Amino acid sequence: MYIGHPSYTMVQMGAKTTTITESDMLQQETYLLKDDQKEQETTNYDGEESTFPVSKQEIIWTNVVFITLLHVLSVYCFCNYFFSTKWQTYVWSFIVGGIGGFGVTGGAHRYFTHRSFKAKLPLQLILILCYTVSGQNDIPDWVRDHRVHHKFSETDADPHNANRGFFFSHVGWLMQRKHPEVYRKGKTIDMSDIHNDPLVQFHTKHFLLFKMLFCFIIPVLISVYALNENWVEAISSLAVVRYVLNLNFTWSVNSVAHIWGSKPYDNRIQPAQNVVVSIVAMGEGWHNYHHVFPCDYRAAELGGYLLNTTTLWLDLFAAIGWAYDLKTPSEQLVQQVAVNHGDGSWRQKPETAHTRDYKTS
Repeated sequence: MYIGHPSYTMVQMGAKTTTITESDMLQQETYLLKDDQKEQETTNYDGEESTFPVSKQEIIWTNVVFITLLHVLSVYCFCNYFFSTKWQTYVWSFIVGGIGGFGVTGGAHRYFTHRSFKAKLPLQLILILCYTVSGQNDIPDWVRDHRVHHKFSETDADPHNANRGFFFSHVGWLMQRKHPEVYRKGKTIDMSDIHNDPLVQFHTKHFLLFKMLFCFIIPVLISVYALNENWVEAISSLAVVRYVLNLNFTWSVNSVAHIWGSKPYDNRIQPAQNVVVSIVAMGEGWHNYHHVFPCDYRAAELGGYLLNTTTLWLDLFAAIGWAYDLKTPSEQLVQQVAVNHGDGSWRQKPETAHTRDYKTS
């Protein structure tokens, strides 16, 4: 369950940033709550709990073996090649990890899934290429899973339902067939924008080729031929350890940020504010806020660029005009929701806080 809803969190207020106006804010909050209650009554399992036992889901043993061996290999590579790897390769690995991370947070998540801003063609290409570096599933699969996760969070229709424990929500959901409710409710998700996007469709058609090139081959080749790194160290640091870290940083948003942390905006839902996740996932750990206001391009209210590097990059692209119509809720609406439904930990930010946190206009 979440409060955020696109039809109530976007009103044009400028060339770059959209926000809800102060007028009618309280009335819109009432609409939000009514809409949320109605959705729970009409779409959340049609008023019935699923009778399909989660223990009966088929285990995908190829995924179990691959994911397990990948993590074992990453530990082996880290322990054996940590001191022999050049510092330049570590810097390059950090850069590649950041590129892939931004592709997930700014691309697959904030742009393709939530459409929290608009992007011109050059930025669309950058987002797609950056996402390819992350080496995750194709964009349509990622977007569908995340949209159904938001609409049916912490139910059997949630692909990585945190009620099933940390391991399941972190990686276990990738080791077994999805619950039947995920497939059933997934069919109700509007994916027309993704299916009608020619860039996404071209990328999906050649997904495996792009993934192998940009996630593994090119980063390793640059390390070997531009940084004079040994093949073994280059492969271990970039194709194994960096890749595994990228995956786990993304997965932590589904697991850690759905289990541990404060809930200043809505105490009725499980997503929480987690600083550690915000650091490793480039600003995605302010998860209680995000589930309440999913269309905010910042995915956070506070934290600043230091704890939300994705927003830093999006604001830089906005400064050159490649990102525009950046959506944010009004401070009045955020305050009203926090006061009404938060756990009491929310504090009103100073009037000058925006000068230290984010550029929003």
